Formats: sequence, C-alpha cells, structure tokens
Amino acid sequence: MKRIMAIFLAALVALCAAGCTQASGTSDGRITLNVYNWGQYISDGSDGCLDVIAAFEEAYPNIKVNYTTYDSNEVMYTKLAGGGITVDVIFPSDYMVARMIDEGLLLELNFDNIPNYQYVDDAFKNTAYDPENRYSVPYTWGTVGIIYNTKYVDEEDVTGWELLWNEKYDDKILMFDNSRDAFGIAELLLGYSLNTTDPQQLQACAELLAQQKPLVQQYVMDQIFDLMENEEAWIAPYYAGDYLVMAEENEALEFYLPESQGFNLFIDAMCIPTCCQEKEAAELFINFLCDPEIAGGNMEWIAYSTPISAAKEYMPEEMVESEVAYPSDELLAMGSSFDYLPGSVSRYMESLFLEVRIR
Repeated sequence: MKRIMAIFLAALVALCAAGCTQASGTSDGRITLNVYNWGQYISDGSDGCLDVIAAFEEAYPNIKVNYTTYDSNEVMYTKLAGGGITVDVIFPSDYMVARMIDEGLLLELNFDNIPNYQYVDDAFKNTAYDPENRYSVPYTWGTVGIIYNTKYVDEEDVTGWELLWNEKYDDKILMFDNSRDAFGIAELLLGYSLNTTDPQQLQACAELLAQQKPLVQQYVMDQIFDLMENEEAWIAPYYAGDYLVMAEENEALEFYLPESQGFNLFIDAMCIPTCCQEKEAAELFINFLCDPEIAGGNMEWIAYSTPISAAKEYMPEEMVESEVAYPSDELLAMGSSFDYLPGSVSRYMESLFLEVRIR
C-alpha cells in the first residue's frame, strides 16, 4: 500500500497544537516522555508516511519523546517488574495488562486528559483484562496465524498448525521466541485451551515444542521481517499486521488462519506503569494516538487492525477491505484470547520453554 498520509496530516498537527494544553516544562523548558513499545509498532516517517513522534512533538513543543523498544511482553514485564527502567507509556497485550493490574504495576488513567477515548469502539471496552476501563486504552488488535512462502511451501501442506512441524521444511521454519505465543500454538495443536493451567498439559506442550526444535531455524521476534522477506526462512507463525508489512516487500508471502484448530485473537493496549514520571504528558500521548486521523496514519504504516472505526476514513481502501486485517465475524468467532494466568503458572511455562530452548 502507499504511504500517503504525511502531507495530509501536517495541517492536523498544526490544529492539534493550537487546540491542546501543553504539559508543564522542566527547568530547560522541555519534558522527557519515555515511551516503551514493541519494535516496528509506530509510524516513523519512512516511505513518506506520518512520523507520529515528530507530529506529537510538534503539537506539544514542551515534550521530547524518548522512544525505545522491546520484542515481547515478557521482556517488557521483566524489566519493569525488576525496577530496571523508568518509562511513562507502555503497550502490553491483553493478558499482560491483566497481570500488571493484578500486581499493582499500572496507574489508573485520568480520562479527562484522554478525550479521544470517545472514538474507541464499544467492542473494545469493558474487556476481561480491564473490565472497568481504568488502566488501559486499546491501541490495536489482530490475529496470530501462519505466514508461508508460496514459492517453496506446497499448498496441500497448509492444513493447520502442524505445518510448523513438517520435516519437509527442516531449517526453514521460524518459531516465536516467547513462551506464551509458542505454548499457545502447541495448546491449539493438542486441542487444549489457550489458558490451560494444567501442569500435565503444559508439560505435553513442552514436549511437542521440543519435538519441533530440530526443525527450527531460529526462535525470533522482530528478526522475522528480514528472514521472511529475504526468503531465508519459508514458514513462521506471527501477527497478521506484521504479515501485511512483510507482504509489501515479498508478494510470495501468504497468511493462513487455522480456523478449525483455533488461533489467538489479541488486543494490545496503551498503559501507564507505576514507574511513570510524567503522567499527564503520557496521557496526552495516548490521547494523540486515539485521534482518528492520527490513528489512521499510524495504522497505514504498522498495518495492524484499529479499534477506532473512525480511523478507517483516513486509511487506504485496500487496508480497510483486507480480510487479513479485518476477518469476518464468523472467522473471528474461531479465535480465542489469552487470559491472565497465575504467576506460578506463568513462571512454570517460562521455565519449560527455557528448557526447550537450551536442549
């Protein structure tokens, strides 16, 4: 798709700057807002697209954004829970939001500073992970499926999650490098719930993942982009939005949802951790990302699905009509969300996955 929003949104930025209250400055006149996000997960101005951070800084001249990235919920959680970093805005997935609420790691939001929350679709409010809408604002949503290269993978083999265990594609298979996504695939293949807490079932998942390991070229997160686009790997489970980005670089890539077995249906949210130093500025940043025109320009580049239907007016038609980004209700009904698991279960799963990885 073409990145065409940057010029159009320049006028919006000027209007936003004129109409919004600036956060208070420090002694040098600027606040530093520390934003901690997934990699490849905000429009950065490349390909002629909207530069979200630059637009925000233009709208709020007293705020300087310090932007850093992580590649999994677990990495982000470990750093925050351990007190190793101080950040103001984070983007955890649904189950991680619930975990961080339970452990007292998130601050309640002041929605007076987030008036654009009104644009969030009702379907993404009062969720199981934040039932009273106190700690989070939805950022994106999507599905987890299988990305494969049609040049090298036979269509007759694309029948379900078992493709990731097909010996025909030895050393051309990638796998998630985080325990929850990896175990989720094993759970679906074995017919278990995505939220099982049964130790025997989790052990069976670990054994299945251990059987897969000899076929796996690499365990990856953001590394998947280069490997799949350059055809160094041919098969990988990953997020639908990232597939759409990869498919722009390699038209041989396809996306498959194993609907008969099920798949993960997720929401990623914007939250403020308890270590936040600039809460009002953090809320202004969240509010900015909820503006339909900004959200549209942002989604055009990251290619994830938006929880703000009003943003679709500012997105390319081919994205809005994409069956990958916006599957039918019937297909979505086959998906399941990750729930927050008790800490003891999460730690057990993580220890099992570590054992798989180091074998």
